[in-house]
Amino acid sequence: MKLWDKGFNVNKAIEAFTIGNDNVLDLELAPFDVLGTMAHVTMLCEVGLLEKKELPKLKKELKKIYQSALAGKFVIEPGVEDVHSQVEMLLTETLGDIGKKVHSARSRNDQVLVDLKLYGRAKTQEIADLTQTLFNALILQSETHKKVLLPGYTHLQIAMPSSFGLWFGAYAESLSDDMEMLATAYKMTNQNPLGSAAGYGSSFPINRKLTTELLGFEDLHYNVVYAQMTRGKTEKTVAAAIASLAATLGKFAADCCLYMSQNFAFITLPKEFTTGSSIMPHKKNPDVFELLRGKCNALQAVQFELTTMTANLSSGYFRDMQLLKEKYIYLFKEMKACLEMALLMVPNIGVKKDILKDDKYVYLFSVEEVNRRTLNGKPFRDAYKEVGIEIEKGNFDPQRSVNHTHEGSIGNLCNKEIQRKMKKSYAKINAAAVEAAIKKLLKA
Repeated sequence: MKLWDKGFNVNKAIEAFTIGNDNVLDLELAPFDVLGTMAHVTMLCEVGLLEKKELPKLKKELKKIYQSALAGKFVIEPGVEDVHSQVEMLLTETLGDIGKKVHSARSRNDQVLVDLKLYGRAKTQEIADLTQTLFNALILQSETHKKVLLPGYTHLQIAMPSSFGLWFGAYAESLSDDMEMLATAYKMTNQNPLGSAAGYGSSFPINRKLTTELLGFEDLHYNVVYAQMTRGKTEKTVAAAIASLAATLGKFAADCCLYMSQNFAFITLPKEFTTGSSIMPHKKNPDVFELLRGKCNALQAVQFELTTMTANLSSGYFRDMQLLKEKYIYLFKEMKACLEMALLMVPNIGVKKDILKDDKYVYLFSVEEVNRRTLNGKPFRDAYKEVGIEIEKGNFDPQRSVNHTHEGSIGNLCNKEIQRKMKKSYAKINAAAVEAAIKKLLKA
């Protein structure tokens, strides 16, 4: 079944090439397609394009299809082009002519747009929830190990004292900024394109504000041409937010790979969280972190793939946009998998104590010694030269104590302030309003 069928058969090779794997990808969109249709038919009844007695019949069948999609039982039958066609076919098979009315004032263009908006909104919420949970795990580790010192490096050379409190806390604060990006992406997905039809609106007297309310969208994409222009723009905005999150997670994974090596030996994992070698019996490899690093690098590339797919498109719809869907769905699935694995690993990271007692870290305290002499009245540049000469002559013997008190330092992590930042950004993702609207739509 094809919604655009005009009574002739398309060449099989052309058909296969143009449909691609939509019949597989669209299974991800099925529940959201049904929700969009439920809101649309409710609105059609409101404006007189459906009879009042027809609406309950349509909603009853749509709810059945929705439950089937949630249960993973929804299928797109052979010969059916996409999820939109399958849903309409099921309604028509059950309800006859009533089912044929659901496409009034719609195009597949705004159907897939609203499906992707609803899908992106729900999946961005999932990613945000997992990010919040990972943030809490990092804060807990930061607080637990806040007094355990760790070497800090610049250029991979021993630099200054750090701490595990700072290290874990740094990634927690990075996630708080990533959450701000996710909130922006969520806002982009939380606007209603339904009613833009093929990109130029409809002569039917539809009520777009009603479908906005029914689907729990925060606002409309008002201009119908722009509503179509958000195809690709929305995906790129979401991909940029996920790229930011992936960058944080990838850098953390890279640190863990480094810190688990025998040359550093700063952190440990339970042996069951590592893998071995087929030839070297002593090996316990941090494969999970290596794969996290690689997967997060790949996730950062998606925004550029989406950009190149749409970079030279003028306004209006083009079939190129179909190619965005696969990347978009991959983006959420892969990021979710990475976050879930990070949530398994982070609470199980063990830290090594007394690292800085090793003599190779003596120069970590050079800045501390310069600062101590400066506090005792010596000009900073003179103190710097004195310590430098002592190091060159091999008689540098510093006090191995650290006393940092300013905001965000070893002795003052400001984790509560970082938690406030995260809470403020996370609160911008207003899932409660969306959940209430969808619950009401399904109940009506």
